[in-house]
Amino acid sequence: MQTYDVIMIGAGHNGLTCAGYLLKEGYSVLLLEKRSIPGGAATTEEALPEDAPGFQFNLCAIDHEFIHLGPVVEELELTRYGLEYLFCDPVTFCPHPDGSYFLAHRSVEKTCEEIARFSPRDAEKYGEYMAYWQQVIKAITPIFNAPPKSVIDILGNYGLSNIQELLSLVGGVDKALDLIRTMLSSPKDSLGEWFDAEFVKAPLARLASELGSSPSDKTLAIGAMMMGLRHDPGMARPRGGTGALTQALVNMVNDNGGTILCDQVVEQILIGNNGRAEGVRVAGGQEYRATKGVISNIDAQRLFLHMVDPADSAAYAKGLRERLERRIANNNDSIVKIDCALSEAPRFVHHDHRDEYLTGSVLIADSVRQVEIAHALPEIGEIPLEDPSLYVVVPTMMDPSMAPPGCHTLWVEFYAPYQIHGAEGTGKFGTGWTEELKNQVADRVIDKLSEYAPNVKDAVIARRVESPADLSDRLGVHKGNFYHIDMTLDQMVFFRPLPEIANYQTPIEGLYLTGAGTHPGGSISGLPGRNCARVFINAQKPITQNIKEAGSWLKSRFTAVTNLAR
Repeated sequence: MQTYDVIMIGAGHNGLTCAGYLLKEGYSVLLLEKRSIPGGAATTEEALPEDAPGFQFNLCAIDHEFIHLGPVVEELELTRYGLEYLFCDPVTFCPHPDGSYFLAHRSVEKTCEEIARFSPRDAEKYGEYMAYWQQVIKAITPIFNAPPKSVIDILGNYGLSNIQELLSLVGGVDKALDLIRTMLSSPKDSLGEWFDAEFVKAPLARLASELGSSPSDKTLAIGAMMMGLRHDPGMARPRGGTGALTQALVNMVNDNGGTILCDQVVEQILIGNNGRAEGVRVAGGQEYRATKGVISNIDAQRLFLHMVDPADSAAYAKGLRERLERRIANNNDSIVKIDCALSEAPRFVHHDHRDEYLTGSVLIADSVRQVEIAHALPEIGEIPLEDPSLYVVVPTMMDPSMAPPGCHTLWVEFYAPYQIHGAEGTGKFGTGWTEELKNQVADRVIDKLSEYAPNVKDAVIARRVESPADLSDRLGVHKGNFYHIDMTLDQMVFFRPLPEIANYQTPIEGLYLTGAGTHPGGSISGLPGRNCARVFINAQKPITQNIKEAGSWLKSRFTAVTNLAR
């Protein structure tokens, strides 16, 4: 029987990140991955080897913003292991039916100049709007980089600039209350307060909805940060695709003595008579033992509902199983993912096409109402096909290495329900999704894109379509939710996934959580992995680690006070 200090369930980018920090502290780590390759949602694959050889596709994650808010790349020396980020500029293009368009550069000033072509008033307001949200981002970033219940860690992350931004935001009772009111409002309400023009409001609503809910949903005004992040710190993609991040992490793990085993489906957590997680059993019966702990890179629902024996849950985590089953909300919102091999890049001929339109992401968001319907219908099990809203990327415009010379790849995301209403018990996993249906949806999506870029239909060499049920099957995510659980305010920070397990530790001794279902949530950041590693290390060496962190905090506070005095 093989024994390690730590066993990691899943080799997604957060699991690999967490393993990297633990390996650097001297722990032996085994990562068990259900797929034939590591990476989880962060892979780049030749997904159509017969019909489109040489085309590399990002099968899920593509645009990286949150990872630049933390120190993971630097601390794990990922550039030394082959990672190179290419920053997008422009970052967003959204054509509007009336001939206007939203073209956002990394520079806020250049973006305002583009908006001023069609609305001088909104151009001025955009600068003010982004200045406000940049303050918010800088004020809350320290919270992302620490376990949500670790006050010393959070305070230790606040440098001079973060403190100044926080004081600016909440200076005085009225400003503090107004900030709270803003956070409790919806993206739709907030955008209506700032802007007049639909060509500005619609793409901002579409990006805010990337958190996984409709723009009219209250408490999700924070979604405005999605556009703010594209300005600063910026939006980037690894050269070679998202899988290049995974490869750099794999290289780092291997270099530090870690072990990654693929095609290993974990079926059960082994819990001893003392109530401690002691290892795992995989399909086929093989057991692996862990002397220090087991860390799950999969969501808490799948972990406790399918991998922890109900008797063990009842004995050592009383009530948690039922709370995970009933308390956590998933709103049925997933995606149909379409990958196409193209003979030429899309051309937006009705909007004076420029190749720079395709550098960042292209949003098909004709109106806030269209975006609202795109999310609202999936929640009730309906497919919003009448007027699709899309998120589109042509990765090869910035990285031609991902396709044969002169050719391109197309990445399309379309919101769709995991469970189709009225089709329960049919299709894949009883969701109603069939091969015929997903291809009908893909046809309509390509038709919509062709209204703006007419050459797309004839340019398609081959395509791959993945339904929400397919996505759930490939990644092992619960009900097609690649964020593991919804990113609504009631399921964020110290509520993610539930208050009692929000700090990465579970009631079962030695069993930990990381991944998108933990703080600070989904997207490519590595921060759930980094934060979990800190909690794990602290649990092994509580006195040493607490002294070390307290010293770092006092040093940072002394530096901040000294700088303020100047």
